[in-house]
Amino acid sequence: IGQSGPSGTPMASLYVGDLHHDVTEATLYAKFSPMGPILSLRVCRDMITRRSLGYGYVNFQQVADAERVLKTMNLDVIHGKPVRIMWSQRDSSLRKSGVGNIFIKNLEKSIDNRALFDAFSAFGNILSCKVVSDENGSKGYGFVHFETQESAERAIERMNGTLLNARKVFVGQFKSRKERDLELEARAREFTNVYIKNFGEDMDDNRLTELFGKFGHTLSVKVMTDESGKSRGFGFVSFERHEDAQRAVDEMNGKELNGRQIYVGRAQKRGERQTKLKHHFEQMKQNRITRFQGVNLYVKNLSDNIDDERLRKEFSSFGTITSAKVMMKGGRSRGFGFVCFAAPEAATKAVTEMNGRQVDTKPLYVALSQRKEERQAYLTNQYMQIMANFQALPNPGFNPYQSAPPSSYSMATIPPSQNRTVFYPVGQIAQFRPSPHWAAPDARLHPFQTISAIIHTEAPRPPFNPMRLASAQVPRIMTSQRIVNSPSQLLGLPRPPFIRTVRRVQRYKYTAGVCNPKRLNAQLQVSIPQPAVRSIESQEALTASVLADAPPQEQKQMLGERLFPLIQAMNPSLAGKITGMLLEIDKSELLHMLESPEFLRSKVDEAVAVLWAYQAKEAAQKEADSAVGIPPD
Repeated sequence: IGQSGPSGTPMASLYVGDLHHDVTEATLYAKFSPMGPILSLRVCRDMITRRSLGYGYVNFQQVADAERVLKTMNLDVIHGKPVRIMWSQRDSSLRKSGVGNIFIKNLEKSIDNRALFDAFSAFGNILSCKVVSDENGSKGYGFVHFETQESAERAIERMNGTLLNARKVFVGQFKSRKERDLELEARAREFTNVYIKNFGEDMDDNRLTELFGKFGHTLSVKVMTDESGKSRGFGFVSFERHEDAQRAVDEMNGKELNGRQIYVGRAQKRGERQTKLKHHFEQMKQNRITRFQGVNLYVKNLSDNIDDERLRKEFSSFGTITSAKVMMKGGRSRGFGFVCFAAPEAATKAVTEMNGRQVDTKPLYVALSQRKEERQAYLTNQYMQIMANFQALPNPGFNPYQSAPPSSYSMATIPPSQNRTVFYPVGQIAQFRPSPHWAAPDARLHPFQTISAIIHTEAPRPPFNPMRLASAQVPRIMTSQRIVNSPSQLLGLPRPPFIRTVRRVQRYKYTAGVCNPKRLNAQLQVSIPQPAVRSIESQEALTASVLADAPPQEQKQMLGERLFPLIQAMNPSLAGKITGMLLEIDKSELLHMLESPEFLRSKVDEAVAVLWAYQAKEAAQKEADSAVGIPPD
């Protein structure tokens, strides 16, 4: 019954379906482990959201244990839902062949999986049994999959047309969707029922009979009316022969009747009509995507005074433009638009030469247009890969957004074996604080260090304060600064050890040079030149030219110091992480974020979505590891 492994030994692998979305590996283990030793189990989940797909697999060590589960636990209730258990069949062709599978319809609402199983179990060994249902209950049909085709044929012969709970049921051979579509098309070619619409309110059954009775004998004619008896503008005519119905469609479709152009066609069921419309719109969407593939460009970081005509003019030198559109909201430009060329070669040339070119003092970002779903999936997958690589890296260093110590001396962390305290002056401590790791992180660092290199967790360093130097004459002992808002709180990594901040003034015997600290502080304030300390509001605007004049290693530091307060106002709890993520984007986009709050808001929302997706993935992975007994890191 079970499948065979590579060595020829039978595999005791079971498929468990119709699972509640809250069922986890731990739930399955608690349910099936009393039946025998389990080799492995898993609940299949979505790659991005990590939400359960509603089915899973349980692999036992012994085939006898799996057989006992099939006989005694099939259709047992877990979290309020009966689960389907069957042998795991890896060969999809056998599952999709339809051999031994029957279809039952017109079922009474009270018939569930267990009742259907009991009704058909007398005809042979059942592999799977299911009544299709939704949030409102049974949908009135189901499937029974027998082990052999003979059992299925015997069930069809004995059960088709019989009463189940006082309702006559239909039992027939299972047919795939492709087979059903072919039969539907064959019946459609032999239609006799005609649908007519757009003939106005003055039409009734007798007049409609006069119009279509000339094409052949009619079985029924009906004009659909509302509650007051007025015509709703459409109706049906059923002919005795298909040829008469076809002639009525050919001659009457598109004719004018009382100043209206009527429609005459084959009558369709609602499900068939919806399927056809869905297929039609999907085909139109696919054709539109194919038509604009490689020729439609996305242009952003546009100045407010650029309109459609100006946008077309800027790109007209590269080839024939079929359309140019600047997206507007409330009569104002949203800062981006689209340019569609007639040929892919012209679009490629425009991307090469216009991306980064300054137009009205703003560098443009030009790239091939992507649909929102494609862009979101690409960014999410890219971020997931980066975070997966970070988890394999070794211990944290300094936080690039760690603020300067409030006093001039700091006590370094000394191993317990060395009972001494080491003091460092301000100049040396500054050397220990590295510049932000905007580039790729060092592989020798701890995951916490490398993640903090991309997802920053603290505010930018405050401006230099000359009062700190004045207070340097009063020695104080200071423990190392603790790191707050660490990525481990979001990503589930172990928190690094830290020493709680303690500030205490020691008793010192001052020399003559420092006998009066207050007077010395006053003298230092007069003698030390005051640097220009400006607030963020008073800083000059950060433009592309100003950014280009700065050294490459300082450019993203400058952008981070401007972006962080803006992001902090939108999302205070994740401001540091989001800032670090956004700083990996192209610098022209970062400049656009500083100028466009709406664009910045959209990017912040995308970053938050990615962070939550990663958090859900980590939580699911930890839950799976704990279920199978893997100790946490």
